Amino acid sequence: MTIHSLYIYDRHCNCVYYQDWNRSRRPKPAVEGGGILPGVSRAVAPTIGTAAGNCEASRDSFAPNSGVVIAVNDEHANGPDMQGAPQPGQTSTGLPFDEEAKLVYGVVLSLRNMARKLSGRENELFVNYRTSAYKLHVYETQSGYKFVMLGDPAGDSLRFILRQIYIGPFLEYVVRNPLMTMDSRERGIDNEYFRASIDRLVRGLSVFP
Repeated sequence: MTIHSLYIYDRHCNCVYYQDWNRSRRPKPAVEGGGILPGVSRAVAPTIGTAAGNCEASRDSFAPNSGVVIAVNDEHANGPDMQGAPQPGQTSTGLPFDEEAKLVYGVVLSLRNMARKLSGRENELFVNYRTSAYKLHVYETQSGYKFVMLGDPAGDSLRFILRQIYIGPFLEYVVRNPLMTMDSRERGIDNEYFRASIDRLVRGLSVFP
């Protein structure tokens, strides 16, 4: 079974984290001023200036005074954060990441509301839906964070993986991190320990190809 990508949204509808693994068609970098928070993912961050300038800007954005515990080294270009970078032979969806993130959230919100209205119960859970190309899985926390994962359309439910991410790396490196500002509306989750931990967790799963 293939796992394509992971999105995390806060209770303000902002995409605060993105990571992908097996996408053959990747989104274009976000448009500058498109509303994507800094730190969501360097792979889809708005492009500003030259490639070298972007590299330096990325390093500067993770300065110690940012109040976020991270790890940055000279091999960051090969790390899990760059899994979303286009590779030779891969095509683009033609859609900037900021638009893609909004569409994904819009689909989740619309289908969740539809499920509740059709069932007549406010606590009705929307957990996944499937198309011919992918299956979308959702796990929502009591605090309003939504974990969304796209996977193989023929695969089983991935909610258990999303829950593992929440009770494991998310609680450890985000919620319990005293230097991490939650609900700030200013930055995404740019904690490299968190990103690396998710990458290890997903790649270690028996369902990961």
